[in-house]
Amino acid sequence: MNLEIQVGTPHLVIHHGDAVFLTDPDGQVEDGGDHGLLFRDTRLINVWRLYADGAPWELASGGTVAHYWMQVFLTNPMIPTQHGEVPARTIGLALSRWMDGGIHEDIDITNFGSKPAHFNLELMLRSDFADLFEIKAGRFVRRGRITTDWEEPTQQLRSEYRNVDFVRALTLTARADTRAVFANGRLSFDVRLPPGGRWHACMLTDLHDGSETLSAPQACAHASDTSAVAAQLAAWREDATKLSSSNEEVYRLYRQAVDDIAALRMPLACDGVTSLMPAAGLPWFAALFGRDSLIVALQTAPVTLTFARGALDMLGAWQSEERDDYRDAEPGKILHELRRGELAHFKLVPHTPYYGTADATPLYLVTLHAAWKWCGERALLERHLATAEKCLDWIDNWGDRDGDGFQEYQTRAKSGYENMGWKDAGDAVLYPDGTLVKGPKALCELQGYVYAAWQGMAEIFEAVGRADRAAALRAKAAALFDRFNEVFWDEAFGGYVYALDGDKRKVLTSASNVGHCLWSGIVRPDRAARVVERLMGPDMFSGWGIRTLSASHPGYNPYSYHNGSVWPHDNGLIALGLRRYGFAAEAARVARAVSGAAAFFALHQMPELYAGLSKDAAPFPVQCVGANVPQAWAAGSAFAFITALLGLAPDAPNGVLRVDPALPSWVPDLRLDGVSFNGERFDLQFRRVGESTTVEVLTGNPAAVVQAPADA
Repeated sequence: MNLEIQVGTPHLVIHHGDAVFLTDPDGQVEDGGDHGLLFRDTRLINVWRLYADGAPWELASGGTVAHYWMQVFLTNPMIPTQHGEVPARTIGLALSRWMDGGIHEDIDITNFGSKPAHFNLELMLRSDFADLFEIKAGRFVRRGRITTDWEEPTQQLRSEYRNVDFVRALTLTARADTRAVFANGRLSFDVRLPPGGRWHACMLTDLHDGSETLSAPQACAHASDTSAVAAQLAAWREDATKLSSSNEEVYRLYRQAVDDIAALRMPLACDGVTSLMPAAGLPWFAALFGRDSLIVALQTAPVTLTFARGALDMLGAWQSEERDDYRDAEPGKILHELRRGELAHFKLVPHTPYYGTADATPLYLVTLHAAWKWCGERALLERHLATAEKCLDWIDNWGDRDGDGFQEYQTRAKSGYENMGWKDAGDAVLYPDGTLVKGPKALCELQGYVYAAWQGMAEIFEAVGRADRAAALRAKAAALFDRFNEVFWDEAFGGYVYALDGDKRKVLTSASNVGHCLWSGIVRPDRAARVVERLMGPDMFSGWGIRTLSASHPGYNPYSYHNGSVWPHDNGLIALGLRRYGFAAEAARVARAVSGAAAFFALHQMPELYAGLSKDAAPFPVQCVGANVPQAWAAGSAFAFITALLGLAPDAPNGVLRVDPALPSWVPDLRLDGVSFNGERFDLQFRRVGESTTVEVLTGNPAAVVQAPADA
C-alpha cells in the first residue's frame, strides 16, 4: 500500500493587500516567535491567544480556505472552574478569520456536553510594533511609544505606536453575545452555555498607518465567499488563461499557481497611478521588488499581462535619477526592494528604495520586449521608451564598472548586499574551494540578460522607426556574444564559468546560473549540448529539479538558501532555455521533476525553494526551513514549464503566435482556453500523437497560430 505524504509549512498564513497574518496551525500566535500580523512592514500583533479560565485550547484541525480566509477548529481540555469542571472535549470552538482591508474574526463556541458550561473566554492580544527587518534579525529596539486605550461603551481596544511622524495602530471592536471587559492585556467574556448552547463573537480589527485606515469587513466569515475580495478572485480566475489536461498533476499545479498569484496581488500607487504588482512571497516579502516582479511578469505573460504592465509602470516610476551610495543607486537603475516600515521611514536601512540589484535593469528591458510581443501595442512602447533609454544608459555607464564590456557588481554601501544577482545570499558565489569570490563580480547570467535586452530593444527601436539605434544595439549584442563565448568558456572546465572575479579570473564552479544563459540565448549553439549535459548530470540534477550548486562542490548544502537547494523558478527559466536550444526531452524532464515535487506539497502550493537532496535518498521533497509559501516566482514556474512544453513564441507585431509543442508521454493532452494574444482570445487544444504533438485552434483566428519553431 502506498502512503500519501504531504509536505507543508508548520503555520497558516492569509494575506490581502498590505497585510499578512502568519499564525501557528491553530490560528494563534505565541509570544517570542516571528509570527503575527504584519501591516506595511510593521508587526501590529505579536501575541494572539485564546484561553478558557486560563487553560489553552487544543487544536482539532485547521487550514486556509482561500488566500484571505482561514478556519480553525479547537476543543477544550478539562477546565476547572468555580462552577465545577468542564469535561475535556465537550466544548467546540470554531475560529474563522478573513481579510478584506482589515480583519474580521468569528469565534463560535458550542457546548456538546450533557451539562451546562460556565467559563471566561479570554483573548490575550499584544502589539510590539516591531519592524520587519528586526523580526527577521531577532533583535528589536523600541524607539517610539505604545499607548493602549479601552473604551467599554463602544467595546473598542486601540493600540497605537508613534515615533515622531511614524504611526502604526490597530483598533479592535468586539461584538459578542456577552460584553467584554479588558484587564491585564486580555479581553474577557463571560460564557454560559446550556447543553447544546451556542455563543458567538465578532472581532473587527481596523489597521492604521497614520494617514490611511483599512477597515475590517462587517460580514461574518460564512459570507466572505460573496465578498468583494471573493469576487476579485473569481474575476481573476475567469480572466486568466485556463488549462485542462487528463494529467491531474499538471492541472492542479497550474490551477494552484493561478490562485497563488492571485493571493499575492498588491495594489501599489505612485505618481497618481495604481498598478497591480505581485508580492514576492509570504510572509516576508509583501513589498515592491524589482527582479522578482519582472521575472513574475515574464512567467505570467501567457496567462495575463497585468503584472507586466504593472511592473513596467511602477518600476519605471521609481527608476533612480541619481547616484546614492547608501542605497546603491545610480542614474537609470531599476530598484531592488522598497520597504515602508519604521527603519525605512527614518532611513536606518537603505530600502527607501534600495537599488542593490545588478539584473533588474536589463530584465526591465526584457520584460518590455516580451509584453510587446504578446500584445503588439505601440502605445506600450511609447509609454516606457524613455525609461528604457535610461536603462540602456545605465548598462553602459554603470553596469559595466570597468569598461571591459561585461556587467559587474559590487556594493558601495556599508549595509549593502554582497551579491546582487538572483542568488543574493552573502555566501552564494563561491570559488571551487568553497571560499567567497572576491568582487567586483561578473556573473555569467548577467551577460546573458544584457544580450537579450539589447536584442529585444533593437527590435523595438526598429518598430518605432529608429533603424540606426536598432543597428547599433544589434552590433553591441553581437560583440557581447562573441566576447562572452571567448572569455566565459573554459575548455578544460568543460563549460561556461560561473563568473569572473575582481581580478578577472574565471570562477570554475558548477552552478545553475549557466542555465539562464541558455534562456537568454547567449550560449553558442555548438556548445549547448555540453551545457545541457552538465546541468543534467547527477551532481546537478537531484531528481526533484536542478540544484543551485553542484553536489560535488565543497560548499554544497542541500538545505542552504542558494548553495545546493532547488528553486522552482530557476528550473522554469532553465527549462525555457533547454527548449530554446532544441532540448525538448530534457526540458520535459525538468518540468516533470518539479511538478512531481509539487504534488507532495500541501495544496500543490509551490514553495520558494526546497532541499537539493537526491530523489534516491529522499522519496519525497524536503521543504527548506523559512521558505516563503506562497511565493510569486515559484508559482510562476508552472507557467514557464507550460510555455516550454508548448514552445509558445508570440510575435504580435507581425500577427503570428508560433507554437512548437512537444508534449511528453506523461502529458498526452493539454488545452489552453482564453490565451490573450494581439487583442484576441484563443482556445488551443494540444494532443500527443505518436512521438509528435498537434495543435488545433478551437477559438480565434486559425491563421494567426503557426506550428513552427520560434526561430523559423
